[in-house]
Amino acid sequence: MALDYWTYYYRCSFALFWIIIMRWIAGLIIWIQILLLIVALLIGFWYTFIMYYNLSQNAIAIGNQTTFQFSTDISYYQSRYEFWLAIAITDGVILLIMLLLILFLCKRIRLGIQMIKEGSKVISAMMLTLFYPLFGYLLQLLVFGGFGVIAVYLASNGNPTYIVDSTNNATKGLYCTPASYTPANAGDTCIFYRYGGDPNILRLQIYNLFGVLWNMNFVVAFTQMSLAGAFASWYWAFVKPDDVPTFPLLSGQWRSLRYHLGSLAFGSLIIAIVQMIRVMLEYIEFKVKGRDNCLATFIIKCLKCCFWCLEKILKFLTKNAYIMIAVHGKNFCSSAKHAFFLLLRNIVRVAVLNGITGFLLLIGKLVVTAAIGVLGFFALSNQIQIPFYGIGVGELNYYYVPMIVVIIATYIIASLFFGVYDMAIDTLFLCFLEDLERNDGTPEKPYFMSKSLMSIASKKNEKTKKGE
Repeated sequence: MALDYWTYYYRCSFALFWIIIMRWIAGLIIWIQILLLIVALLIGFWYTFIMYYNLSQNAIAIGNQTTFQFSTDISYYQSRYEFWLAIAITDGVILLIMLLLILFLCKRIRLGIQMIKEGSKVISAMMLTLFYPLFGYLLQLLVFGGFGVIAVYLASNGNPTYIVDSTNNATKGLYCTPASYTPANAGDTCIFYRYGGDPNILRLQIYNLFGVLWNMNFVVAFTQMSLAGAFASWYWAFVKPDDVPTFPLLSGQWRSLRYHLGSLAFGSLIIAIVQMIRVMLEYIEFKVKGRDNCLATFIIKCLKCCFWCLEKILKFLTKNAYIMIAVHGKNFCSSAKHAFFLLLRNIVRVAVLNGITGFLLLIGKLVVTAAIGVLGFFALSNQIQIPFYGIGVGELNYYYVPMIVVIIATYIIASLFFGVYDMAIDTLFLCFLEDLERNDGTPEKPYFMSKSLMSIASKKNEKTKKGE
């Protein structure tokens, strides 16, 4: 019990600590990674060019000018100067492209780094938002529990049916009635098979499945909009933190429940429909499995891939639509259109920010998971004692299974924390783009962004903001 408590404590504490220090180390990590990538490309170009030069000189010296041929033997390519020349050219082209991208996208990279810092700042000001997804997961657990209860009830509903259990294939599996059954062969029995006979049961099960998909996505949508409302209220506060609501998360929840339930239901309905189609494709694939029909299998695979991509795209669009709803308070369709074209007009910024954010969040998850994994290893192997308890976990013959459980649980908890962080960055980024298009820095339309973002965007207010 003590180990479970302290393991959970360290997971949350370290994840929270990493999110907070991202404000200071985000830029350092990104620029170090870019520098290491350039150095690696330079070393690779130098090495491959040296190999090409040496092999080409040896070929000229010994008069070996045989024609290059394709082969399955890897050692053959390593001995050919043409191979190393191709690798050197490829490496050089990639290096040149990287240098040009860094040169032309330097400002946008700085913007992405600053957005991550702003996200860390707003998370530090609203610590409770980090634990808010737990509320969403609890609601999803209740929804899934209700789905399970209804599914079991429906499965046990209807009239009981019986079949013949026999060693004779002619009578085996035939329907029978226990009260009037007369065995045709010695050893035949009439046994219970299942509840059925009502064609509406299957329809109700399908309806129940669609309902749980819709409700699950509704809970996700409500969580996203509530968080977006809290983070947007922080961005659009002219004097921070004085103009920020006292309870920004509760305010975001109230607005979502009071004004935007229809938008949440419509957005989650779209995702649920696509997911239901994917479930149907899985069922069809299961039914045709084992049959020698390559064309049908190919079509189903293509459809599964297309609808998987469609679901990812729709989740991205609905997430940004919820952010714009939290900002403007308009309906789902108008907000989705506004968010889509706003991102489209800033597609380069979006690409750079998503790349930087995805990389840093992945690094954060891996660092937290690795740190807790190492701590768990020493604790489970009884090499350290649990703080404040002064006891170990006892001798364990096999501590690899609990180690795997600790690592998986840590990654899930880290993903929960960093999911909120990602939502904060996306919300602030859309607010930043909206701020650039809506305002011009005049006293009538001042910018709401921080001075750091103003500096990167080369903007300024004619009247200095108070509290900055």
